[in-house]
Amino acid sequence: MLTVFGLDGIGEVTEGDDLGALVAAAAEGQLEDGDILLVTSKIVSKAEGRMRLAADREQAITDETVRVVARREHPNGVTRIVENRLGLVMAAAGVDASNTPDGTILLLPVDPDESARHLRSELRTRLGVDVGVIITDTVGRPWREGQTDMAIGAAGIRVVDDLRGQTDATGRLLTVTAAAVADELAAAGDLVKGKTSGRPVAVARGLPHFVTEEDGPGARALVRDAERDMFRLGSDEAYAAGYAAGVASRTEAASRTEASRTEASRTEASRTEASRTEASG
Repeated sequence: MLTVFGLDGIGEVTEGDDLGALVAAAAEGQLEDGDILLVTSKIVSKAEGRMRLAADREQAITDETVRVVARREHPNGVTRIVENRLGLVMAAAGVDASNTPDGTILLLPVDPDESARHLRSELRTRLGVDVGVIITDTVGRPWREGQTDMAIGAAGIRVVDDLRGQTDATGRLLTVTAAAVADELAAAGDLVKGKTSGRPVAVARGLPHFVTEEDGPGARALVRDAERDMFRLGSDEAYAAGYAAGVASRTEAASRTEASRTEASRTEASRTEASRTEASG
């Protein structure tokens, strides 16, 4: 049976804090082998010194952005949905101002998978337990209202349960089913952590078969590559890109047609001149 519970007692995290020591102190006597720790990315970012001034928010988003997926203006400003340097598609590149001191913002951890690996190692050393670790962050979803948590970093957990090649309860072959276990657990953890409780870490118990001896590829394995991404752009941006490509194609075709006509005219002129020369000779 799956149970999820929050860890109390971690308190406010600041730059330079030993996150492994803080979490181990809060979790002492409460963790078992096979548990999965669900850690809000904000405390990781705070410990890693990823805080910036709120006045620098737009520049911070730009610095974290690899490409813009969609951009929308609204009464409160502009929202940018972008792919950030971690390969994640998020609003504002994951830059956030909630649960931070006034006048500040937080960027995502530099390498959430490495952060998860380090925390897992610390807990093994300090508490003698072998657990999985998931670093989580909040995201919106296309076609759906509201937000949920997803995995942005992971260690010691099978992030995808690939069921392709197996059969369902009726005997039908599964050809595409691959459950995003790390994301599902991240969302479950948010139900007990919440955004207002001051409880940044939760523990999921009852799924030891997803915990692995090796750290594994991390949450990066959940990022779909560009070749298989059917939704690379927002609807307006996709239309604009398609329109621009169409205009360019028509312009190129018109140029080729004009070039062909010019070449044909030159050929005809050459033939006429040759005929005149022959006739006069």
